[in-house]
Amino acid sequence: MSDANSHKAEMQKLQAEQKRKTDEARDPDRGLVLVHTGDGKGKSSSAFGVIVRALGWGKSVGVVQFIKGKWITGERQFFDKLGRGDWHTMGDGFTWDTQDKDKDIEAAKAAFAKAEKMMASGDYDLIVLDEINIAMRYDYLSVETVLDGLRARHQKTSVILTGRDAKDELCDYADLVSEMREIKHPFKAGIKAQRGLDF
Repeated sequence: MSDANSHKAEMQKLQAEQKRKTDEARDPDRGLVLVHTGDGKGKSSSAFGVIVRALGWGKSVGVVQFIKGKWITGERQFFDKLGRGDWHTMGDGFTWDTQDKDKDIEAAKAAFAKAEKMMASGDYDLIVLDEINIAMRYDYLSVETVLDGLRARHQKTSVILTGRDAKDELCDYADLVSEMREIKHPFKAGIKAQRGLDF
């Protein structure tokens, strides 16, 4: 068999297997829970990409940011200009900037109270809880509190939770868990964060 015929036969076999899996898959009739974690960059960026995809399909979206505070980001400016999406930046900044655990806990609890109302409302197809994993990592929020909020969400609402060090219990509950792994980072070579690439 020629290389071309061999390749075609292999691709036909893969196509048939993919079709079988697709035919057997079912619609869950509920929103999904996605976790973006790991020590590499791209967790929030990936979530914002999913927001763009959802908006492209006319879905309603919301964002609650837990850590980034008043830092001006390109994604926030984009969605403000677009005039779509319900965006709430509720953190007071990176944990090493605030240096006030009580204030950080208060901010995280306020952000999650907002998120709980949004998740339960039925007004959103997709909600991103940006950097919430960091809030759980530092015990500003308990994983049980977050799981209770996810369980109480409206049936149609999907939720993406981002940030390093996602709790095992959260990963067990989620439908999808993606881990970003750092291989190389320009900051370690002394290159500062770049507008439009990093924020």
